[in-house]
Amino acid sequence: GLTTGFSVITGQRFGSGDPDGIRQSAGISTVLCVLFSVILTAVTVLLCDPILRLMNTPSDIFQYSHEYLIVIFIGTGATVFYNMISNLLRSLGDSRTPLLFLIVSSVLNVFLDILFIVPFHMGVAGAAWATILSQLLSAVLCLVYALKKFPLLRLSRRELTFHGHLAAVHLKIGFPMGLQMSVMCIGQLAMQFAVNGLGTTAIAGFTAGSKLDQFAVQINNAYCTSSAGYVAQNFGAGDRERIRNGSSCALLQAIIISLSVGLLMIASRSLLIPLFLDHFEPEIYTYASRLLFLTMPFYPVLSVLCVYRSALQSMNRAVYPFIACLIELVLRLISSLGLSRIWGFTIICLSSPFAWIGAAIFLAAGYFHVMRAKN
Repeated sequence: GLTTGFSVITGQRFGSGDPDGIRQSAGISTVLCVLFSVILTAVTVLLCDPILRLMNTPSDIFQYSHEYLIVIFIGTGATVFYNMISNLLRSLGDSRTPLLFLIVSSVLNVFLDILFIVPFHMGVAGAAWATILSQLLSAVLCLVYALKKFPLLRLSRRELTFHGHLAAVHLKIGFPMGLQMSVMCIGQLAMQFAVNGLGTTAIAGFTAGSKLDQFAVQINNAYCTSSAGYVAQNFGAGDRERIRNGSSCALLQAIIISLSVGLLMIASRSLLIPLFLDHFEPEIYTYASRLLFLTMPFYPVLSVLCVYRSALQSMNRAVYPFIACLIELVLRLISSLGLSRIWGFTIICLSSPFAWIGAAIFLAAGYFHVMRAKN
């Protein structure tokens, strides 16, 4: 979230034809990412056990969860820098290269998963190391390519120095976007907490269904990222009509593709769900299927939320996304922690759609208000 926000500033300066501004933006983004990587790594490693206990993690999977998360937390820097460099490339108009390196990373991740878990017997920690090492490779490849393709990104010590004013400008956009990602994760933690109280069968079903749901949700996340860069560039260039037309096209495409992927997963769930299970159990399959059936019809609402939120953020209207984050968080907590005591697993599955609806209504109203005000 932070790195996407930082790249909005870079994209605005790219759109306005300001090479010095691009270098300054890239420099302070790097400094801030180092700072936040150190803080996040230290906090999460130290609080790993309390976090797992707070989530009501069952004792029979507590150690596995701990082994996995510690490695993931140690590798926070690799994740942050891959996202920073790939978002920087997108802000400069290159969205293909990060995709290619992500494909390489994903293939390597699968290979390392098999290598670390099967012959090396590293268990769940091996899966975590595979993820971190593959992301680190992607970050290095993106960096090498970025420095070769865009000479203006070869930063000097002056650009890699902390400047309070520049940091404040970037955090004004980056912090709300980071907060929105955090709110989504807090909501997911609340949902996981509620599911953990239903036993390991519900956990297994929820996890399997969530894997497929998150795959479909990535479509909307992709349009969120691409819309941010597109709107930022055109906002910097002062072209309001392209912002309006581009946002409309992005929304239509996101709705069509996310619904298509969702329907495909529903149709092929009998083949896909068992991929995430050690052994097939009808009850686990039922839990996973229910999650998919309850969330899939609301993907168009998520499309509205993602596209309009990115557009508003990229036009320096961060207050709307910030308030929408709070709406989303409150609705998730009410449904997953409050109403789940009455309606159980079903209302937990509907926690995300409820949150999407509330946030999307507010963001759509804010977007149209801003666009009318600019006429």
